[in-house]
Amino acid sequence: MNGLGTFKKFTDNLNEQDEKMPVLFIGHGSPMNGIENNEFSLQWEKTGKELPTPEAVLVISAHWLTNGTHITAMEHPQTIHDFGGFPQELYEIQYPAPGDVVLANETKELIQSTNVGLNHDWGLDHGAWTVVRRMYPDAKIPVLQLSIDYSKPASYHYELAKELAALREKGVLIIGSGNMVHNLRMVAWDNFNEPNYGYDWAIEMHELFKKKITEGDHASLIKYETLSKSAKLAIPTPDHYYPLMYTLGLQEKNETPVFFNDKLVAGSLNMTSVKFG
Repeated sequence: MNGLGTFKKFTDNLNEQDEKMPVLFIGHGSPMNGIENNEFSLQWEKTGKELPTPEAVLVISAHWLTNGTHITAMEHPQTIHDFGGFPQELYEIQYPAPGDVVLANETKELIQSTNVGLNHDWGLDHGAWTVVRRMYPDAKIPVLQLSIDYSKPASYHYELAKELAALREKGVLIIGSGNMVHNLRMVAWDNFNEPNYGYDWAIEMHELFKKKITEGDHASLIKYETLSKSAKLAIPTPDHYYPLMYTLGLQEKNETPVFFNDKLVAGSLNMTSVKFG
């Protein structure tokens, strides 16, 4: 049976949506946002309350980089504490959201451009649970992760995202979780708590990314290296940028961006997030 045919088995059990679910890119920043009540985490909570309640959440996180594309396919994904040097309180957090094996299989079938592996070992890394836990604290909504094939360029991820579009029509909230500007080696620790502080190059790219998103200029965002010399500083490695490609790939022509958490942090990071739909 082809991908769309098998997808029907999953969608038959879901409520038909009057409108497509929105799609999000979330600047997730520090893992501490998962437990601190700050402007970013409180906005995640607000966003969760404002959106239609999803049937499931699919996260593409900057912290699951693989060879090939994989999706979590277990009933009870573990909470992964993939960081070091933080308070013990953070390591004790568990987010026991269920998985959805059926949805994992049907998403695998939807994606025709590559073979998607069903993963039984990963779980929810901090790019996923720190955000989704604040949006849906009851942990009752199934949460899955789709990995990033780190051997592929931005254009690959942008095109792959388009194959996920049918999920939006069936109540699945798709979230790209990373940071548009992300250079940890240049963090200004002495200015960490200064509101909206950014180096000149970070401010330039922060504004340029928003401009291109607002204009719908996906081609320029895919070829981000050519936008400015500052791009190499803003994106020294593309792991935190690739999740944005999934969000952009899922944008429909009539959907305008709504930005939130639109702030620079510690000189070399930004928390800018965007919603379509």
